[in-house]
Amino acid sequence: MIGEAHQYHLLILEKHLDTFGHVNNASYLEILEEARWDLITRNGYGLDEVQRRKTGPIVLDVHLRFARELRNRQAVTIRSWVDSYSGKVGKFAQQVVDDAGDLCCDALFTIGLFDLTARKLIRPTPEWVRALGLRPEDLATGVPGGRP
Repeated sequence: MIGEAHQYHLLILEKHLDTFGHVNNASYLEILEEARWDLITRNGYGLDEVQRRKTGPIVLDVHLRFARELRNRQAVTIRSWVDSYSGKVGKFAQQVVDDAGDLCCDALFTIGLFDLTARKLIRPTPEWVRALGLRPEDLATGVPGGRP
């Protein structure tokens, strides 16, 4: 892990559920995205900034693992952090944990910063580095593989 882990609290709602009464697999991606947007918005890189700069986050790959089911009206915390960032590509990790601290889901995303005009991946700008909760020196010294 490089930088700090971001905490996002969420209550599982009926809209997240499938016919089995637990969180639908596709809803996990929405929940995790909500937490990622909370992180970058709090760090000054919300949707208005994406549109102004014409650069924004892009997901290149995701590995998602379900460990425990989540049910209606269950409170959870999504922990998010940058695992590594090299060149134009970063690894962004997230965990969904319940109130008992049990891991319910974890995900590892391959991410980048996308230039909306040139339609290509670009190196992280200082503003993007800050949005991820990092310092410029974190990119130079970060080592992959950590978990909070």
